[in-house]
Amino acid sequence: MDVSTLWRSALLQLGTVAVFFVALALALPKEFFVDWGWAVGPLTWLLCAGITARVLSLPLNPTLLGALLAGLPSLLAVVVGAHEAGMIVAVVLFALWCGRLAQHSGLPSAPSGRIE
Repeated sequence: MDVSTLWRSALLQLGTVAVFFVALALALPKEFFVDWGWAVGPLTWLLCAGITARVLSLPLNPTLLGALLAGLPSLLAVVVGAHEAGMIVAVVLFALWCGRLAQHSGLPSAPSGRIE
């Protein structure tokens, strides 16, 4: 497990989701989310995972697969009315996936800062 990637992916995913959440909440009325939240939420989650993959130089498709799998338990949380708890669980599972992915894909654990 690459612990550095785990923490960086958790913070980056949480941060990008928060930015999109605030931007969408300010730009769109609440009714939009009542009608279209089922689509906007997962698409935003995957978009943020793509950003996380790009920033951390993780392979895109496996990272998106991890985001998809990590998001599944949050569906149950949404159904029972605990959306925030589902988000935390999803971020934790996604970060664990990314930490494992970085270890097994042969990626460096931290950027070296060198341009080659």
